Amino acid sequence: MNEYLPLLEAAIMGYLLGSIPFGLVLTRLAGAGDLRQIGSGSIGATNVLRTGRKGLAAATLLLDAAKGAMAVLIGARLAPDQGMLVAGVAVMVGHISPVWLGFKGGKGVATGLGVLLATAPLVAAICGGIWLAMAFTLRISSLSALVTTMAAPLLVWLLDGRQDQIILIAIMAALVVAKHHANISRLLAGTEPRIGQK
Repeated sequence: MNEYLPLLEAAIMGYLLGSIPFGLVLTRLAGAGDLRQIGSGSIGATNVLRTGRKGLAAATLLLDAAKGAMAVLIGARLAPDQGMLVAGVAVMVGHISPVWLGFKGGKGVATGLGVLLATAPLVAAICGGIWLAMAFTLRISSLSALVTTMAAPLLVWLLDGRQDQIILIAIMAALVVAKHHANISRLLAGTEPRIGQK
């Protein structure tokens, strides 16, 4: 049992860190109201941007990414073999389904970026370029995020990533895509809003 204790610690730490709703906390502190009653109801940076507070959106993006990176790095220290994988999955689940908010959280894009930065920084840089190119060209945030997220596991594999890295990024991508089910439906129907559209 003791051999699994570090993995359990990595899972609990990752989930609790992931479940910190930075977007919700920052918007409330700034007097912008309950983020869950705005736009998509998500607690992530994209929805914070809908409040018109670009600074808050940027801060949310950075903090959500930071918790993803921190979880992976701490998990790797707690359990060198599989701690990174366990903590990385747990931080994603914590962000997407935080117990404090009735398991209704964000979509995992920024937190996933943090996980990617800590595990495969070169792939994170490439994915950042893909997202920027798509966002500026098509001006659809969700589509840019989905394409970038789905490209990440393939890029890790092509660049000879370790097996645990590939598994982690593949699970991360699956969670993000699953959380975007409503966006996917709107994309197929041609009704997904564009960046800057009211």
